[in-house]
Amino acid sequence: MSKNRKNVIIIGAAGRDFHNFNTYYRGNDHYHVVAFTAAQIPDIDGRKYPAELAGAQYPEGIPIFAQEDLPRLIKELDVDICAFSYSDVSYQQVMAVSAIVNANGADFLLIGPKETMIKSTKPLIAVGAIRTGCGKSQTSRRIIEVLMDHGIKVVAIRHPMPYGDLVAQKVQRFATVEDLHKHKCTIEEMEEYEPHVVRGNVIYSGVDYEAILREAEKEADVILWDGGNNDFPFYKPDLMVTVVDPHRPGHELNYYPGEVTLRMADIVVINKMDSAGPEGIQIVRDNIAKVSPNAIVIDGASPLTVDKPELIKGKRVLVVEDGPTLTHGHMKIGAGTVAAKKYGAAELVDPRPFVVGRLAETFKIYPNIGTLLPAMGYGDEQVADLEKTINNTDCDAVVIATPIDLSRIIKINKPTVKVEYELQEIGAPTFCGLVCDFLKSKQLIKADCGCK
Repeated sequence: MSKNRKNVIIIGAAGRDFHNFNTYYRGNDHYHVVAFTAAQIPDIDGRKYPAELAGAQYPEGIPIFAQEDLPRLIKELDVDICAFSYSDVSYQQVMAVSAIVNANGADFLLIGPKETMIKSTKPLIAVGAIRTGCGKSQTSRRIIEVLMDHGIKVVAIRHPMPYGDLVAQKVQRFATVEDLHKHKCTIEEMEEYEPHVVRGNVIYSGVDYEAILREAEKEADVILWDGGNNDFPFYKPDLMVTVVDPHRPGHELNYYPGEVTLRMADIVVINKMDSAGPEGIQIVRDNIAKVSPNAIVIDGASPLTVDKPELIKGKRVLVVEDGPTLTHGHMKIGAGTVAAKKYGAAELVDPRPFVVGRLAETFKIYPNIGTLLPAMGYGDEQVADLEKTINNTDCDAVVIATPIDLSRIIKINKPTVKVEYELQEIGAPTFCGLVCDFLKSKQLIKADCGCK
C-alpha cells in the first residue's frame, strides 16, 4: 500500500471512535485506518469494525485490539497517527497516552467538533456534561417534558453504546420496553433508554449517526442529543446545555473533553445543589464564569423519592448504583447512598466480601469504589455475577438507584427499595422559559408561554 495514505490507529471505547471513523476517515483517501484500540468497557476488544460499516476501502473490516497493545501496534503496523477518541478521562491520562504514542514514533491527534458534528435539518438541543454521573439523563428528561408541554414532537438520540453486533446496531429505534429486549440491550444501555420509553418518548442509538439522524428527523419537530460520558455532541447544536457537578468541584477544568462541553455551553446546569456543600458549589460557579462567561446558569437539584422508606430506616442495606458513574466516573457517592443516609439506614453493607466473577475484576480495576455495588451488566456473564453478588450479600434490604427496574433483569432474594430522581430547577431561570425562547426563535411557537 502506498504511504501516500497515512496509517492511523483510532484509540477508543466503542463510541466516539466509531463516529470519528465514520465522519472523518471513512472514504478519506488520505488515510488508512489499520486498527482501533479499546478501553473502559470490558470485552469490546477482539472484535472487528465490520466491512459493512467500514466501507469499500476496508473489505476485511478493521480489527479492534486492547489499548495495552498500542506500543506494539504502532511499530508493527507502521502507524503515522493515533487519534484519541474516547471521553471522561483526566488530562493526565490523555497526555500519558500521548507520551506512549509519541515515544513509539507516531503523532497524537484530538479530532474536534468541526470535522465530526453532523448538521440536522431540524432544530437540535444537545445535553452534555463535564463528567459521567452529573445528571445528563434527568436534564434531558426535563427538557423533553417542557417540549412536550408545548406540543412539540421530540425524538431523543443517545450517545452510542454498541457492545453487541455492530451491523445489527447500525440504527436502533426504541419506543417500548419490548424494544430493549429485541435489541438485546445490556444493563448499561437499558439504563439510558428505558427512562425515555416508559415516559412515551422515542429514542434512537446505534453506530452510524448520520443514518440515525436522518431516520429520527422523519418523526421529530425537535431533536434532543442525550450525550454520554462528558463527550461533545455528534451533532451541531442549536442550543448546547452542559451539566456540572459540585460534588466533584474542579473536574470541569481537568477532564477531557468535559471542559470542551463547558466552553461550548449556552446553558450550564449546576446540579445536585441540594446535596453538595457550599464550597464545592462556589468553585464550580467561579469556573463557569472563568471559561464560559456568556452562558446562562440554571441552579438545579436532584430530589430523591423512594418507594419503601420503611425498608431503609434502621436496616443494614446494600446500595446498588449506576455502574459507569462509580467506575470511570470515579464517584464515591450516588443517589442510593444519599437516599440510604437520608432515610436512616443503620449501615451500608460492604459488598466486596461477597463479589463473584467479573465483578471482582471491576473492584480490582477500580479499587476506590468502596462500599457501593456498581450495577455492571455489559454481558450475560456480568449480569449473572451481579445477581449472585447481590444474593450472596448479608444485608436486610437492597437499595437500587439504577435508572432501570433492576428486578426486571435479575432475581433478587431480598426486599428491594427503588430510588428515583429528577431535575428540579431552583428559582429562575428555568428550562420552561429558556426552551420557550428557543422554540420562538425557531418559529415553532408564536406566543410567550409566560415562564421565566
